[in-house]
Amino acid sequence: METRSILEADKLTKRYEDGVLALNGVSFSVRQGEIYAMLGANGAGKTTAINCFLNFIEPSSGEARVDGIVTHRDSLEARKRVAYVSENVMLYPNFTALQNLDYFARLGGKTDYTQDDYAAALNRVGLPAEVHRKRLRGFSKGMRQKCGIAIAILKDAPAILLDEPTSGLDPQAAFEFQGLLGDLRSEGKAILMSTHDIFRAKETADTVGIMKNGELVMQRSSADLAGENLEKLYMTYMAGHSN
Repeated sequence: METRSILEADKLTKRYEDGVLALNGVSFSVRQGEIYAMLGANGAGKTTAINCFLNFIEPSSGEARVDGIVTHRDSLEARKRVAYVSENVMLYPNFTALQNLDYFARLGGKTDYTQDDYAAALNRVGLPAEVHRKRLRGFSKGMRQKCGIAIAILKDAPAILLDEPTSGLDPQAAFEFQGLLGDLRSEGKAILMSTHDIFRAKETADTVGIMKNGELVMQRSSADLAGENLEKLYMTYMAGHSN
């Protein structure tokens, strides 16, 4: 079946007022049913690229497109087509998990969900029923992260942006999250994920990109990486060499 590109970075460039070049002509795309993992050190440009797709940051030149919509020209329409989970999920601590899901679903225009739908989403991300009615102020970072992922699922957008999604998850939860990503891919979602987790990137992604100093220095498919030691490859690029 023919699939289309949902997320497209086209010569995406961002130079800040202080002269720092955060992105330098970055181009890549993520199609329906694909996971793109972006690796790189802190400050490499991963989060800046994601912020351009959300129009939190406007590029100096080039474009970020969501389902064909240029994000800095029609940000409201673009945001309808993308769900986002940040590294530090900002939810309401005095709301329960169910109340947070209900609030953010309605905020996104989804008014037909039932309490059973919310409970199913929380179960799907690994939050057991006994915590659904507990306030988030008592949740660990990993539990809040799961709530954020549940909200992203309920938005049912064609694209999902994940900024360090396994941050704060214990090994079991990270393993379960990897399975969830596979399910979302099979549903046709286009997923862009920034991560430091080289192992998960190789195990999960269809394409892996390496960012360094605002540039995409490597981009390879999972098939190309099958016989490679991705950790060694990453360290080679970080040292300034390529092969």
